[in-house]
Amino acid sequence: VDPQGQLYKRWLQQNVRGHKLPGLKTVTLSFKRVGLAPGDADADTLDALAQLADQFSAGEARVTHEQNLMFPWVFESDLPALYEAARGLGLAQPNIGLLSDMIVCPGGDYCSLANARSLPIAAALTERYQDLDELFDLGPIDLHMSGCINSCGHHHSGHIGILGVDKDGKEWYQISLGGSDGSALSGPSTPGKVVGPSFGANEVPDVIEAVLDTYRQVRHSGEAFIDTLRRVGMDAFKVAANNARHSAELELV
Repeated sequence: VDPQGQLYKRWLQQNVRGHKLPGLKTVTLSFKRVGLAPGDADADTLDALAQLADQFSAGEARVTHEQNLMFPWVFESDLPALYEAARGLGLAQPNIGLLSDMIVCPGGDYCSLANARSLPIAAALTERYQDLDELFDLGPIDLHMSGCINSCGHHHSGHIGILGVDKDGKEWYQISLGGSDGSALSGPSTPGKVVGPSFGANEVPDVIEAVLDTYRQVRHSGEAFIDTLRRVGMDAFKVAANNARHSAELELV
């Protein structure tokens, strides 16, 4: 792939940020991939990343709370070579800050505190939203998911939040909208508001799609999801979410 191709340009746009020192950049490698849990890496990948940190980032790498890896000391002239190396490891997705760059706790698969699984929901959403043109069209969206009220995934601060809950020994999921983490994009910190009764696991991807379709219908040109939600209000999104409920209960596996 030509390092000056479209994917590389999108990577520069989404994954590369400025630096206080001239000629340097900070680079975030995306750990949001089909077939792997958000933030997951095996030993071979970590060994390779250690070598890349030595080669491109003065031996330093930082794990971000968004479950990615950031190189803080990258020379601008090294960006094409780092991109190619990251692409070889499957870590060059240009999706930082977009819908598929979700924050997800381990959930019931790995945590004894969880009321519900998070990783199957994350996998379903990741698979559904792989089209980069669609992700870039949707723009910046914080999607956070927690498997219980301990909120390790910070679901309450996501533009779209998903909270796993237990009802009669079964897994259900509350969807909230309009949360903010206090960033420049999202504005002052505030918890999201629940759209209604909880949903079954099989319904969650369709509910998220319905919410995003509503955003597409009512947004102004260039308007971010969180800004459209605040301008329009919750009602249209609540209706869309609740209309996406299924008549039969199925399990997401």
